[in-house]
Order: sequence, then structure tokens, then C-alpha cells
Amino acid sequence: MLGFLFRGLTADPVRGAALFEALTGEARRTSWYTKGAVPDTIDGRFAVLASVVALVLVRLERDGEEGDRVSVALTERFIEVMESEHRELGLGDPTLGKTVRKLVAMLARRTELWRSACAEQTDWLKSSRESLNHADASTDALRHNAAALKHLSERIAATPVRKLEEGKIE
Repeated sequence: MLGFLFRGLTADPVRGAALFEALTGEARRTSWYTKGAVPDTIDGRFAVLASVVALVLVRLERDGEEGDRVSVALTERFIEVMESEHRELGLGDPTLGKTVRKLVAMLARRTELWRSACAEQTDWLKSSRESLNHADASTDALRHNAAALKHLSERIAATPVRKLEEGKIE
């Protein structure tokens, strides 16, 4: 409808969908909620999804323009899904924009956090606690999540950007 105003954005509405779907599948793995003790709530599920999306956004930074293109598509898909999900939860137009901006800011904060961890400037255990909202999680749960996120990061790092775009993580 307003595509003429936003030509710099992804023109194809399904761009980013395959990667986002793969990351959603990752966020739905039960081990995050059982072994990792992430609360199986809307907030807990968002924390896991935003964490795995942030890891991919950090990975895409190394691929220049091609990575930027995929990153934009993934971020747009993230925003689209967050808006849709919150509409289903009953949020209306007056508060929806503010809520989605808050969620995007939370994703940005996690991206900064994981950028630091991937550069080994921050400990993965500490980053896991902060990213997955684990104020009172056990050490075993934190270790599980830190190891799972590091392993996922390594898999993402080993995957060519074109494969990531197709939703395939090695």
C-alpha cells in the first residue's frame, strides 16, 4: 500500500521468511525450557527467539552488502511477525507501535550483547543470563543455555549467507 514511500525496504514480503521460520523452530526446541529453565511464557519464548535472531544478525555483519540485505529482510520479518502476534493478543493501534518499538529495542540490545560475546569481550554465561532473563536460573541451566547458544553461533558462522537466507543452518 505505501510501498512507494519505502522503496529501500524489502520489496518481496516473503524475503526473510525462510530464515525467520528456521530460527523460530530453533526457539521452539524444548531444551530451552526444560534443561535451560527459560520460562515457557510469552516473555520467555520472546527472549529465546530474540537471542537466536540476534546471533544471526551478528553473523550477517561479516558479509557486507549481501549480509546487510539478508539482515534487513530478517529484521523486517521479525517486526512483521511481532506486530501480527501482538494484534492477535488484542493490542490495538494506539499501543501496538509503541510495543513493537520496544520489542525491536530489546532485539537491538541482545544484538549488542551477542556481538560482544561473539568477539569474546563478554562471557557467554553472563550473556546467556542477561539475554534469556535468568535472574534466578540455576548454574546448570545457565551452562546449558550458554553452551547451546555458543554451539548455535558456531553453526551459524559455518553457514554461507545464501544458505542462511534459505533457512538452512549447518
